[in-house]
Amino acid sequence: TLSFRVGDCQPPTHCRIQKCTTDFVALTSQLSPALDGFDAEFCKALRAYAACTYRNSKVCRGNLVYHSAVLGISDLMSQRNCSKDGPTSATHPAATQEPCHYGVGAAEPPAYLFCGLFGDPHLRTFGDHFQTCKVEGAWPLIDNNYLSVQVTNVPVVPGSSATATNKITIIFKSYQDCTEQKVYQAVTDDLPAAFVDGTTSGGDGSTKSLRIVEKASGKSVEMHARYMGTTVFVRQLGRYLTLAIRMPRELAMAFEESQDLQLCVNGCPSGERIDAGGRLPLPGPPAAARARAAYTLESATAACHDKMRVKDIYFHSCVFDLLTTGDANFTAAAQSALRDVQALHPRRERWHIFPSGAGAPRPPRAALALAALLLRALL
Repeated sequence: TLSFRVGDCQPPTHCRIQKCTTDFVALTSQLSPALDGFDAEFCKALRAYAACTYRNSKVCRGNLVYHSAVLGISDLMSQRNCSKDGPTSATHPAATQEPCHYGVGAAEPPAYLFCGLFGDPHLRTFGDHFQTCKVEGAWPLIDNNYLSVQVTNVPVVPGSSATATNKITIIFKSYQDCTEQKVYQAVTDDLPAAFVDGTTSGGDGSTKSLRIVEKASGKSVEMHARYMGTTVFVRQLGRYLTLAIRMPRELAMAFEESQDLQLCVNGCPSGERIDAGGRLPLPGPPAAARARAAYTLESATAACHDKMRVKDIYFHSCVFDLLTTGDANFTAAAQSALRDVQALHPRRERWHIFPSGAGAPRPPRAALALAALLLRALL
């Protein structure tokens, strides 16, 4: 019987002869001439190779590699006495397919996204947008076909709109034979190293496609969902919780239109934003008066710079949180959030985000004016 994949009936838009050849090599590398049935399996692989080249015949018409492959297939079929009609091998060998290990056997490595929440609270979305929000009460961070994450935020100090997270609920939805539904819940001073049903893993005993790892008793746990290539960090720093997650793009974006309220996907609603265009305003009275005894702008800046040498948005968030709350634990929260980015974010060049106008230094207006005069003189 013939084996088809999704998309085989769609005409290719560019020559994919290299993919045809790669699949043939993968199929035949599993075979050994010393084993019974080698010729029959080799012929199946050749017919699959021939079918792949035929599907690409129009777009590969002027490609020399394509024509060499067609001649090579014909010669090999003659040498092995393979008939042109008959069963073909599946394009991907079954040995490489692991349904409970996301990405294994894929033609291309999956693309990953990162989302994080910490502090008062500061949100880094899947699109690498950084926001500071009020979002008091329960809000969904993620709500797709595979995973749901909800956080509950409470006011930090009287007189300030800033809040912080004191409860996190995570639902790993059931998926094929890899895992049944598992629910994890953490609240301040109760960060368990198990799901709510008391188990520490999902799936059968040998697979363990979902598991919890305790990193620091009562303070830090990691959840690894191998079946969907997802990692979640939950930590308690001071009285509040932080969360960081890495998830494949195709799964993170697998949701219905009714699930559009997801902070990791779309950010906070405009009415819930504290920052303006990525810049954090210094807290005003009475919140500032409450925290003034602990930190001034200079001492907060020094405390944050001691932990974070780069003055990116994590540094500025640290200063904002210290001036708002007077709680030194928020310094550790910002530092930990940056470490989680470095551990989970797929692109190193995007680890640091700078507030609007706080990135690379800009030349002063006088220098710009002088440059313009020099340019005119040269012209």
